[in-house]
Amino acid sequence: MRSPLRGPVTRLDTVVGLLTSAAAVVFVTAAIAVVKRWVPVLSLGVLYIFAVLPVAVLWGLGLAVAVSVASMLAFNWFFLPPTHTFQLSDGANWAVLAVYLATAVVVSALATRARRRAELAEAREREASARAAAELEAESLRRSDALKTVILHAVSHDLRSPLTAIVAAASSLSNPQVHLDAADHDELVATIRAEAGRLDGLVGNLLDLSRLQSGSAKPHPELWPVDDLVARSLDDLGPRGDRVVVELDPGTPAVQVDAVQIERVLVNLLDNALKFSPEDSPVRLRVEAAGPLVQVHVEDEGPGVVDRDVVFEPFHSAGKGHGAGLGLAIARGFAEANGAQVWIEDSIAGHFVLALPVGLRAPAAVA
Repeated sequence: MRSPLRGPVTRLDTVVGLLTSAAAVVFVTAAIAVVKRWVPVLSLGVLYIFAVLPVAVLWGLGLAVAVSVASMLAFNWFFLPPTHTFQLSDGANWAVLAVYLATAVVVSALATRARRRAELAEAREREASARAAAELEAESLRRSDALKTVILHAVSHDLRSPLTAIVAAASSLSNPQVHLDAADHDELVATIRAEAGRLDGLVGNLLDLSRLQSGSAKPHPELWPVDDLVARSLDDLGPRGDRVVVELDPGTPAVQVDAVQIERVLVNLLDNALKFSPEDSPVRLRVEAAGPLVQVHVEDEGPGVVDRDVVFEPFHSAGKGHGAGLGLAIARGFAEANGAQVWIEDSIAGHFVLALPVGLRAPAAVA
């Protein structure tokens, strides 16, 4: 474990960590006490995430888990009846406490994992020569800042939103005072499933972006027909893929790529086009050979791209409700890892191009 200044842990660091942890729990507890008169108290336990996160980022998983447990004990003691005891008059509240505690531990583990990866990358770079170390240190700082941005953005909004919805739905389901008919019950369960899927996708995106930025997303290229890659990406899109109109030249050569990574690129490009174009309009996927490359064109009838220079940057989103803004950043990262390129066609709005390297040999025939 290392201190917040990336040095060996000292007794002072430990004391500061303990004091900061206690202060964070006290602050969130006080905030809940203020707002509970307007908001159902069972929905407020998720606020302890903001006590756990900074401790996880700065001092690691061990102290973050301790803060998670302390937060749940404080929530039980001060807000769950009978107050000022660790007993619960309503057994359903145990489910709420379990959800809050599990959420806090998952978030702290995610933050700690990203922090450890950043520290490991920096440790490896320090082994280089003095001149090379200066250049690598600048790159390390850039990666570290990017990872911090990932964590802060994800927890401040993109993680908080699905977590809040999950906790609110779980609270309603576990509250015996809330009488639900079958339709309402099914709707709450569907909400939990949808938001859990959204949370799972976001965590997957964060891990993919972390792998790309740390250089650990190594491709395993093989020879693949482009129509197979397109078919796999459409399958991943599910029913939304019905809007995609495919134009494929039957003479298109195979490409030498990592199929899983390039499939992710195609899915993200198509998802972006479907998301930002009218629901009743088609999205066109056109494939053509261009010398040593195969170009895949994704065109939609949306408003086009305004911020052309930053659209591939992490957390660049077109607005509220359009996700965390990771899809195009991950698409570019996986494309470049495979020796491919992805760009916005200058002359046409809403037109992305993916250029893939042609394979060196014809695909083997299937018996």
